Amino acid sequence: MPRPLVLALALLLAGCKPAAAKRHAGTPADPFVIGMSQCNRGEPWRVQMDEEIKLAAAQHPNVRVIFKDAQNESLTQRAQVEELLGQGIDLLLISPKEAAPLTRPVAEAYDRGVPVIVLDRAVEGDRFTTFIGADNTRIGREAGRWIAATLGGKGKIVELEGLQTSTPGRDRHAGFLQGLDLPAHPELKIVFEADMEWLEPKARSEMESALATQSQIDLVYAHNDPGAHGAYLAARQAGRSARFVGIDALPHEGVRYVKEGILDATFLYPTGGPEAVALALRILAGETPPKNMVLGTRIYTRDNVARGGEEIK
Repeated sequence: MPRPLVLALALLLAGCKPAAAKRHAGTPADPFVIGMSQCNRGEPWRVQMDEEIKLAAAQHPNVRVIFKDAQNESLTQRAQVEELLGQGIDLLLISPKEAAPLTRPVAEAYDRGVPVIVLDRAVEGDRFTTFIGADNTRIGREAGRWIAATLGGKGKIVELEGLQTSTPGRDRHAGFLQGLDLPAHPELKIVFEADMEWLEPKARSEMESALATQSQIDLVYAHNDPGAHGAYLAARQAGRSARFVGIDALPHEGVRYVKEGILDATFLYPTGGPEAVALALRILAGETPPKNMVLGTRIYTRDNVARGGEEIK
């Protein structure tokens, strides 16, 4: 065969991505291996996600999960993804710390033929198998609407934001502004906002700054329940009162805070752990999955928490 034709054929074959060969049989004796790359276990919500994945996987003897904790470092998470791939996993679950730094390792795994389910925080582009997560813009918007109605369209608000280099943090902020509809409510004011990076101690510190500079604070909207709780503790220490709203609604955290009168409301942000395991098994069985799986939400307030909250439709 002439050399140009050989070269053309080689280039053509190089451009075709072959389906990945099964690395394991998917039997109790040789179970499928799923790698779970968690961006950190410092947030209770992420600990809950890992626990729900572990519990769901335990129901299936033909699957084993390897967990990795990146300890809130994107470079560490990238290295751990490479490590998991080197171990010959059949499928990757990943909840990225940040979108941009994790886009490439996710795409490389996908290009190798390893199915990738992205949880909670999206990556850029579409080189992954499925994204599972709640609609953070919608949750932020519902929070904004509830806050505007609860305050009667008048009041001074502190917003404690999640990490703004993560998609949930940006979306919860954008949705919140949509829900508040400040042009329609000129007497609603956001008087202080800060990135507390999802961390309760930092939220408490930022709230202390807000209290020092703002003589009136009617409500604090935090992008997660630990942030709202940290703000509450700072206000209590300063002898100040306000309303507090968070997101996540874990039973032992946000929902309990509402029951105890610490938070006025919390919005459910499901971890997606059980759904991820169920979808992973379908993918490994040969099914074609959806590109996106959007999870629903609920609101828990002091009025409805005893009834299990209320679904937002």
